[in-house]
Amino acid sequence: MEKKRLALLGCGKLNHIVADAYLNGILPEYEVVGVLGRTKEKAEALAEKLGCERCENIDELMALKPDYVAEAASVAAVKSYAEAVLAGGANLVVISIGAFADEAFLEQVKMTAKAHGTRVHIASGAVGGFDVLRTISLMGHAKTRMTSYKGPESLQNTPLFEETLLHEAEKKEVFVGSSKDAIAILPTKVNVSVATALASVGPEKLEYHINSVPGMKGDDYIIETEVEEAGVKAVLNIYSRTAQIAGWSIVEVLQNAVSPIVF
Repeated sequence: MEKKRLALLGCGKLNHIVADAYLNGILPEYEVVGVLGRTKEKAEALAEKLGCERCENIDELMALKPDYVAEAASVAAVKSYAEAVLAGGANLVVISIGAFADEAFLEQVKMTAKAHGTRVHIASGAVGGFDVLRTISLMGHAKTRMTSYKGPESLQNTPLFEETLLHEAEKKEVFVGSSKDAIAILPTKVNVSVATALASVGPEKLEYHINSVPGMKGDDYIIETEVEEAGVKAVLNIYSRTAQIAGWSIVEVLQNAVSPIVF
């Protein structure tokens, strides 16, 4: 069986997890052919680790004819490169799902993928349960609520942070709104809410709550979705102390994309 050609977009911790999985034989159906990153030194280190090409720009990356490009870079990178990847004949695995809170951009990506016979695969990141979310949303009149709990330190350098949060004795709700509103003010913090919204009721309709919890490490997410008329309700609770699960979610998507049995 001919191996699929894989390129990595982003050379930080998450794609290092993908690289380690590849080197440890977890992605035997793939051959990593190139990497592209914002920082030259990081890209060179990852390329050397994988024994592949370091690319200067997206044109060089696409010239390697990848079948799949795994993005673990940023919302800005997705907006800059998604259409070039899809139009170039590669499928795109996306972890920075916040880019798709922009409905006009999402529609353009859909049209580009359809025109070129390629696909966008949404990695679940630090959440999951997309299958049940999609199933329930298809039943009609679904309502979805997502609540996240974070340590106050993780909110530093964002509009939600206040110095008093570091000294609170109890948890405090610091945001209530839609996932689209959240990604506008926290572009690197709430990709998971947009992914959840796309799998259910959409970024404008998903009700999103963010809580600051003193002393907490990591992220805790509770997702509730229901169709009251049908008597159906699902509650998902996912906690992760580090971002490792997000990197492994990319590996899972890549495995599933080439598996004879698809989950």
